[in-house]
Amino acid sequence: MTSIVLVVDDEPVNLSLATDILEAGGFTVLVAQSADDGLAILADVPVDLVLLDAVMPGKDGFQMCRIMKTIPDYCDIPVIFMTGLSGQDDIVLAFEAGSVDYIIKPIQPAELLARTRTHLDNARKTKNIFRAINFSGRHFLATDREGVVQWFSPQVPAIIGSGAAHDATPKLSADTLRWLLTCINTSSSVDTSYRQQDTEYGIEFNFMGQSESDEFLVRLTVVRDGQDITCLQVKLGLTVREAEVLFWVAKGKTNRDIAEILSISHRTVNKHLEQVYIKIGVENRAAATARVLQALHG
Repeated sequence: MTSIVLVVDDEPVNLSLATDILEAGGFTVLVAQSADDGLAILADVPVDLVLLDAVMPGKDGFQMCRIMKTIPDYCDIPVIFMTGLSGQDDIVLAFEAGSVDYIIKPIQPAELLARTRTHLDNARKTKNIFRAINFSGRHFLATDREGVVQWFSPQVPAIIGSGAAHDATPKLSADTLRWLLTCINTSSSVDTSYRQQDTEYGIEFNFMGQSESDEFLVRLTVVRDGQDITCLQVKLGLTVREAEVLFWVAKGKTNRDIAEILSISHRTVNKHLEQVYIKIGVENRAAATARVLQALHG
């Protein structure tokens, strides 16, 4: 599958040059002339990498990068700054904002393609690792002693809830934090598992130990209680509507049947199904059905 690169630059000449280089390298290229337009594209299209100018009217590139890193759906997309700013302070600012690389204009085609391919490859490997973790029905987070999550596998914000799906730094609930502190501060004989009940599904936490000086690893498991749609949504990282469409696919319904059941258009079903296939890493209905059975009964 061709990788999608978003180029954000207010100068049409720069957009044209970067587009020509990337398309010649086999990439699909989207362009935006402002940070706001770039963020709007991210909301609609599954972009794989962003090439970002630093100096733009309105929000600059540093601001756009920082915004991306606060949104779970975008925070793992690699950002490469592509700018005429060459001062050390600007380079440091770019990395502090969350970028993975920094290219100083004028653009050198071979360098741009090499850096883009390297960071796409690294991001793809990381995504595949997390996808394997998600498919196993296991999810991980690392937290400090205050319950502030330091890092997490992709579906954790949706799992622990309380608005965390829209928060780049989710925090453990008070009850869960008390359990964690008990695990940290007492002997190994303490019960290292804890069940948090939600209105739709249960979450089982397992204390895995201390990974760094102030970093503690916890494994999460979604406990199915008959809520198949919710289970699919959380385990496979889908929206509610995507989970509904996938559920009926697994029941053997055609796209037209699903459209009637959900009171949506046939075209909308097709669009949701395309996104579902991408998210769960399958190419056909049979594989999707197998993934549903794995998620619900694995």
